[in-house]
Amino acid sequence: MRDWGMSEKNNDAAGRLGTEPVGRLLFRFSIPAITGMLVSALYNVVDRVFVGQGVNEIALGGLSLVLPLMTVAMAFSMLFGIGSANMISMRLGQGRKGEAENALNHCFFLLCGAGLLMTAAGLKFLEPLLSMLGAQKGSESLGYARDYFRIILYGSVFSMVGFGFSHCTRAQGFPTITMISMILGAGLNMILDPIFIFVFHWGVEGAAWATIISQFVSALWILSFNFGKRAVIKLRLKSFRPSLAIVTQIMAFGSAQFLLQFLMSAVQLLYNTSMGWYGAEALGVANGGDIALSGMNINGSIMMLILMPVFGINQGAQPILGYNYGARRFDRVLRAYLGAIAAATLICVLGFTIAELFPVQLVRFFAPEGSPAMMRFAPRAMRIMLLLLPLNGFQIVSANFFVVTGRPKISIFLSMLRQCLALIPCMLVFGKMWGLWGVVAATPVADTLAVLCTGVMIFFELRKLKAHSPAR
Repeated sequence: MRDWGMSEKNNDAAGRLGTEPVGRLLFRFSIPAITGMLVSALYNVVDRVFVGQGVNEIALGGLSLVLPLMTVAMAFSMLFGIGSANMISMRLGQGRKGEAENALNHCFFLLCGAGLLMTAAGLKFLEPLLSMLGAQKGSESLGYARDYFRIILYGSVFSMVGFGFSHCTRAQGFPTITMISMILGAGLNMILDPIFIFVFHWGVEGAAWATIISQFVSALWILSFNFGKRAVIKLRLKSFRPSLAIVTQIMAFGSAQFLLQFLMSAVQLLYNTSMGWYGAEALGVANGGDIALSGMNINGSIMMLILMPVFGINQGAQPILGYNYGARRFDRVLRAYLGAIAAATLICVLGFTIAELFPVQLVRFFAPEGSPAMMRFAPRAMRIMLLLLPLNGFQIVSANFFVVTGRPKISIFLSMLRQCLALIPCMLVFGKMWGLWGVVAATPVADTLAVLCTGVMIFFELRKLKAHSPAR
């Protein structure tokens, strides 16, 4: 497999972002990014499938309990990785290669430092952290969560470096390198999971070991490229010059995605707590909280698989948008944005159709021996939660659009709108009014509010962009 820019000079790999037809660029960058994001999603989804089939449905709830903590780690990966990638794209578009390279060096040290700090703090405060995850007293899921997360912590540096640098590599014009990195990691995870769970009988601990070993291989691959001669800008640790100004710029560029992920962690924690509060009464069984927790884990996995291609399109469009905005080629920025919206919406409509028509079959894939309570809850909850899915592509691409055009505050607001300002109050109010099903119904209501607000704001932003564009 060979990158489209490998046969040209390194600078041409980035330069084509401003000259090649936008549709062709979007396709070439999005396909590897979509593949990479889908493969990345398989890290968690494959663990859940094999744990559900090889352990039991309650163990799925244990994996769901630690999801907020893993999402926090992902938030810091995005803060430094996406922030650096945005800065690299814009500096290359402006012809400031030295500054782009310095941003790459900063990204490495920021990711390593954050990963080591997370490992140390997580192991030191493991029990207090687990007590905050939302499980009710006597929950069977909590033991599975402890066994899984204790091992996952050892791989924090590998996870953060591999994921963060994938964005920087794509920003240089080499999306296929990123895709290969993710395929290597997820492919190895898919091989090791059944071996550790079904052959060695390590249960959830086997799933955790499979994950961190795979993340190590993925990080090693992506770093080897950035140290090598083929990269447009290289990782040069000896020439690293710390700069608070660069760190501040990186964090500003990555702040919207960081906040989105951080708020997702808060929402996941509220979901976990709500399942424990309302699950037993709504499902009519003593362990209803654990079953509802596992059911939401399954539904979250389905949603992740649907939305990851949308995030891939979003990431594929990012270097095109960033480079051309930096070069003030606003007509190309507009075409790339509209093309990304169309592709993201198509994927969301397809995922919505499959989830609405075959929810039982999708749940059975994760829990072949699902209990009657599980099968009463998970399929119905899936149909409700995904009602506004066809419009999610527009929301995701549009929020990122404001980051690329140098207006992160608007992107932060749009991210907060669904993940905090709308969703969390809806969950709390609807939960008190209608219990478990009120919590489930909060998602489409929050989606509606977020899409309406985003639509109004993007209308005025596009009108400004068209006014500066020579293409009429």
